[in-house]
Amino acid sequence: MKRLTALLVVLLSLFGLAADLITETVTIKGSNTFGEELAPNLIAAYRKLHSEILVDLESKGTATGFAALLDGNCEIAAASRPINEDELRLAHSRGITLDDYVIGYYGVAVIVNETNTVRALTDTQVRDIFTGTIRNWKALGGPDAPIHLYIRDAVSGTHLGFQELAMSSRPYATDAKPLKSYAEIADAVGPDPLGVGYVGINLTSRAKVLAVSINRILPTAVSVNDSSYPYARQLRLYVNHDKVSPAAREFIRFVQSSNGQRLLDQIGFVRRTETRVWPPQ
Repeated sequence: MKRLTALLVVLLSLFGLAADLITETVTIKGSNTFGEELAPNLIAAYRKLHSEILVDLESKGTATGFAALLDGNCEIAAASRPINEDELRLAHSRGITLDDYVIGYYGVAVIVNETNTVRALTDTQVRDIFTGTIRNWKALGGPDAPIHLYIRDAVSGTHLGFQELAMSSRPYATDAKPLKSYAEIADAVGPDPLGVGYVGINLTSRAKVLAVSINRILPTAVSVNDSSYPYARQLRLYVNHDKVSPAAREFIRFVQSSNGQRLLDQIGFVRRTETRVWPPQ
């Protein structure tokens, strides 16, 4: 019993010590495209360098991030779209000046098996494939055979992201097979001559799969950055110019640094090409 009591005292002491080491909390709210996979990895890497900073993340959509930032309930709003006129008007009415910083891009490539003769699609054809309106490769100039669809599972932000980008927010075909990651989709399309799916641009070099062009444009870092490729979104972090803390500034600096941008690459996002890093290092 004495040993147990002593152990509890030690654990409580350590817990108190750990709590004392946390000197500041940075709250980020907004885009689930940012928050689903990218943000947790960025936060984990950031806290390895700044263990004294706690980063609190909530991902319920870009609009919720703007609302929280304008209400003073977060320091950073993560957005996968620019601020709209209503949000900007509200900021002006409250005397709030917003600064925004590009951190990268969410880009999605449509892939087929390397033996597939269909190498180019229009955005309308992609929409009709994934909604189930087109169900046979023959309608696209390919073989007379059924299309096998592979998509992200419904709990992922990228499931919704592709639906919004490529499908006019229409429902997926009922026979589409949901998978837990982009890597699983690439692994499914690789051995399936009739398969089609979507992945992060970094996975288009996987063996046995090919990225198709969309409206004659291939998914590359260049076409994503210059906005010519249709299935991409710019990711930004917004802050209140007058109320951003040093810790929030440091987090943004980390995300824009070479280490942060390397993480974007690894997870399947496209890194930013702007040379400006904020705040200056």
